[in-house]
Amino acid sequence: MNIKDYENYCSNSIYGNFMQSSYWTNVKTNWIPEYIIVNDKTGNIVGVMLILVKKIPFLNTAMLYAPRGPVCDMHNMEILSAIFLQVKLIAKKYHAYMLKIDPLINENDVVSINNLKSLGFVHHSEKIGYDNIQCRENYIIDINGRSAQEIFDSFKPKCRYNIRLSQRKGVSCKFYGTEKIDDFEALMKETGERDGFYIRTKEYFARLIKSFKGNAKLCMCYYKNTPLSGALFIDYAKTVSYVYGCSSNKLRNYMPNYLMQWTMIKYAVDTGCKTYDFCGIPYWYDKTHRNYGVYKFKQGFNGEIRTWAGEFDYTFRGNLQRCADILMKIKKHS
Repeated sequence: MNIKDYENYCSNSIYGNFMQSSYWTNVKTNWIPEYIIVNDKTGNIVGVMLILVKKIPFLNTAMLYAPRGPVCDMHNMEILSAIFLQVKLIAKKYHAYMLKIDPLINENDVVSINNLKSLGFVHHSEKIGYDNIQCRENYIIDINGRSAQEIFDSFKPKCRYNIRLSQRKGVSCKFYGTEKIDDFEALMKETGERDGFYIRTKEYFARLIKSFKGNAKLCMCYYKNTPLSGALFIDYAKTVSYVYGCSSNKLRNYMPNYLMQWTMIKYAVDTGCKTYDFCGIPYWYDKTHRNYGVYKFKQGFNGEIRTWAGEFDYTFRGNLQRCADILMKIKKHS
């Protein structure tokens, strides 16, 4: 297995995603990575998939998970079948009881969905919001072929006003590696306490930044020496993804989050990306939900909602699935 060839294909594919990158395995250190590469008759790579393996204690089995995989033209049944043949070998190696995938295919992509079903996958289209491992609904800006000024002019008037207001107030916004990780962690803790969500450790964020070798950065806003907001983004496969974000309770009227997003969007344009991905907007359609404010904020940048098809499961050993799922939950909360 040539990891360099795998990474070269994944990072340049229109179907690529950072969670299918070999770099992602350095972030998810509690999973075992397995790689699949499929070549055509001339030897060119036409599809890849990263599988993360989670061994289940006491049961001599494992769960397989391919986040945002596979990376290929999923309308091509020949490629999908070749990938799945290798999946079965990996499943046999680890005595796996199931494989879960959540590919980046549109919810209306009937061809891809039916191809997966014909291979034996069960489509969980009923899962919404937090029922899924990865959010099904992302907010996207198509920046391909557009200048930064054209994109800025497309924002809603209040959004443009808030960006300029932040600049007038003297807020600075710059990119960093791990040197500002302490400020970022402090803001994450403040945001988690305010909004009621679990946050990852400083070590996790630092590992993520280092793993992507310059393509994952912190974007931090300061007023003088006071950190006001921060984001961790990944530039991969012609897409800048806003993966984690946080903000202070202080000086919120200085609108640092607007300036921060605009700074990352300009970075995406300058580096030749085709897409800026704000990532998840779960429950965007429910104005009474506590997450609705996230969607309302992102909406100011005049992107579009992209709803993915969701999760697909393939069961290898159905008799073990219930027991394994219980053990996984116990381990997660222990």
